[in-house]
Amino acid sequence: MADVGVRPARRADAAAVADIQVRAWRQGYRDLLPAGVLDRVTGAEALAAWRQRWAEAAASPPSPRHRLLVAVAADLVVGFAAHGPAEDADLDPAVTAELVALLVDPLHGRAGHGSRLLAASADLLREDGFATLITWAFEDDEVMRTFLGSAGWAPDGTARTLDMGEPVRQIRLHTDIRGDGT
Repeated sequence: MADVGVRPARRADAAAVADIQVRAWRQGYRDLLPAGVLDRVTGAEALAAWRQRWAEAAASPPSPRHRLLVAVAADLVVGFAAHGPAEDADLDPAVTAELVALLVDPLHGRAGHGSRLLAASADLLREDGFATLITWAFEDDEVMRTFLGSAGWAPDGTARTLDMGEPVRQIRLHTDIRGDGT
């Protein structure tokens, strides 16, 4: 595929990012989340809120170490990644970052966009002095776990249960991003 890449998101990308999030969640999480919860977080009201939140993330991130990146193909936003310092109490945010979101539009999947977003995130975070990158994934999300596993990620032994009207377990995955083999 020609004319593809990753770049920092702009405020004007917020609608595309939110639309991708909703489409990806509807497809990818339909068997992982209770239907009512999925309807609430992907409905029209939620979509408007997500558009506002992503516009703020692009225009006014909480710190210079927080970033929103978009994958583009022929000038069309086809995926996004958001990352920043880890917020879990057991981690050092000076050296551990969190991949908060990594989603590719289901209409543009399996074209390398997720891998490009992941690599760009790791490169930027490494430049910012981070050594480790973590993310939370639904325990039953085999697609995400397989994708991240193929890139060297593994569970770190930490799990949490979200109350979504029924318990939904997540596991924390991690990877070393130093790139020097240490």
